[in-house]
Amino acid sequence: MGVRRPFIAGNWKMNMLSSQAADLMRTLDHGFSGEDDVDIAVFPPAIYLRDAVKLLSNSTIQVGAQNVCWERNGAFTGEISPAMLKDMGVHLAIIGHSERRTIFLEDDAMINRKLRHALDEGLMPVLCIGETLSERNAGKTEAVIERQISKAFTDVPRDRIPRVTVAYEPVWAIGTGKTATPEQAQQVHRVIREWLGTVCGEGKAATIRILYGGSVKPENARELLHQPDIDGALVGGASLKADSFLAIAEAALY
Repeated sequence: MGVRRPFIAGNWKMNMLSSQAADLMRTLDHGFSGEDDVDIAVFPPAIYLRDAVKLLSNSTIQVGAQNVCWERNGAFTGEISPAMLKDMGVHLAIIGHSERRTIFLEDDAMINRKLRHALDEGLMPVLCIGETLSERNAGKTEAVIERQISKAFTDVPRDRIPRVTVAYEPVWAIGTGKTATPEQAQQVHRVIREWLGTVCGEGKAATIRILYGGSVKPENARELLHQPDIDGALVGGASLKADSFLAIAEAALY
């Protein structure tokens, strides 16, 4: 992983009640040493973000949002803007998760608008990209990845691209128990880094963190996280339990 500090992010999705969320954050805070050479972030449901910022105010654990709007304010019922997140003390946001793409029908153009506005407002986005099983079986993985990332970064100034963390999440591996082999994941991560190199230069591309997501758990984390272009993990189900999430963070170190 070289100069890139490992990053382990927990996407809680629509899980837990407030007391459960608070208990998990306290346990993570007590179990994670800020001296460890790894960054950790949690992405709770939006309704818990303010509590998360308060509970983790003296912690090195960061707090991020699972989604963000493409506008600053206005008649967008149910949405949360980057400015609102920053006002709350939240500086990270997931953009383009496959569940947003497939369930809520967010297309490449909308994801691009979200990414550009989040960067305009000073957020640090985690951009998710990934192929479906049918696309992989058809040999279209690289084409899909390159299309999604190129569309997402359309009209994004080159000097802002290093502010983005990219997360490769094969759709067929999310919540299914299936995981890309370390070799499969590394191959796609290399494609992503090479694409970034053509856009912002190899030097800058070498500093951008690319995470793997898709049924990451303690049992497979070490082998995945020590591939040369895999800089961390965007963790789903395993992030809902402190012991498994911390074990994944530990796997990034050794």
